[in-house]
Amino acid sequence: MIKKQIAIYPISANPPTWGHANILLRASSLFDHVYWAAAVNANKKYIFSAENRIQMMQEYVKHYQLKNISVESYQGATVRYAEKINAKVIIKGLRNMADFQGEIEQATGNRGINETIETVLMFAPPDLSVVSSSLVRELALLGENIEAYVLKEVAAMVSDFIAEYNLKLPEN
Repeated sequence: MIKKQIAIYPISANPPTWGHANILLRASSLFDHVYWAAAVNANKKYIFSAENRIQMMQEYVKHYQLKNISVESYQGATVRYAEKINAKVIIKGLRNMADFQGEIEQATGNRGINETIETVLMFAPPDLSVVSSSLVRELALLGENIEAYVLKEVAAMVSDFIAEYNLKLPEN
């Protein structure tokens, strides 16, 4: 355990994947409490509402029976949310070099706002390093089975959502 600290693990969760859940599971063993937070960014397009994403994230918490996790959503700067919940660490997952570039830029910006909050990078396991929420969404919109990439209950929620709103990939 790392010094009885609170951490935040912010994700887009559009939808949350086994890769996200793997990072959460590992973080839960390192920190006293982890806020798994669905980021709400006005510049990003989300298929699922913050409430939908939170519900999906809670399925993973239930699946792993994690007691030291809170699932929430937030808007604005991640570091400001971290301050609000007294988190001293922002956890970020890395799959590849493209992720690294984006995360180092965010960490630099966050450090410029509050230099006392650290960013900790956790690497995705090799078998999950190529899985993204974008891939999962595309497969789901094509009507393909996504259970290899997300929890079974999340796959059902995604399928139900797509059916309810009759969503499809845009045609070229």
